[in-house]
Amino acid sequence: MDSRSDEPELHFSAMGEAALLCQTATAGLDLSEQERFWALADDIEREPGVREVVPGMNNLLVMFDPLNADPRALAALLTDRWASGKARAVAGKIVEVPVSYGGVDGEDLNWIAERAGLSVEEFVSLHAAGDYTVYALGSQPGFAYLGGLDMRLATPRRETPRPRVEAGSVIIGGAQAGVLSRTTPSGWHIIGRTELEFFNPEEAEPTLLLPGDKLWFVVKEIKA
Repeated sequence: MDSRSDEPELHFSAMGEAALLCQTATAGLDLSEQERFWALADDIEREPGVREVVPGMNNLLVMFDPLNADPRALAALLTDRWASGKARAVAGKIVEVPVSYGGVDGEDLNWIAERAGLSVEEFVSLHAAGDYTVYALGSQPGFAYLGGLDMRLATPRRETPRPRVEAGSVIIGGAQAGVLSRTTPSGWHIIGRTELEFFNPEEAEPTLLLPGDKLWFVVKEIKA
């Protein structure tokens, strides 16, 4: 019996004429799969014709020079490298994030807890108990896409985004948790606020978090 028969296969989508998006049909977020995408990015980034690789949430965007790389040959190479099963675990740092939950800085907390069938205290406890991993950075400088949210807390994004949500807002959107690194419009639900700075362009390392880092939310207070 083929030991790889049940392994997830890569699927490709053309993103214009000079990029391929690689992903699998796996539902939800999978850290072991993410580690394989990190390894695949390392393997492929120096191949002739490849301009840039961008790991996402259980996917990989490969940008290439269409004059020096054939997308079908590139897809075949990616498939071959993926089949090796190589993974890259990242021993990232642990960042503790103190959070003031609820109140004016977490205006959706009561509603989102009620929707989940939980008390505010139960909701906060589950949120703070999570072991979150940074899968990728994107959306805005310093914003980390996190895996590890308890699915009891998952909530569809707002139908109408707010025009302004403050930096430091602790948010939930779908099956993901996050912290806004800059003030921006957002359709995610706001459950709290942290004073920790996630992006500072004046620093030598402007982003606080990197892929593979761990994030722990710490309850500072729960406001009515």
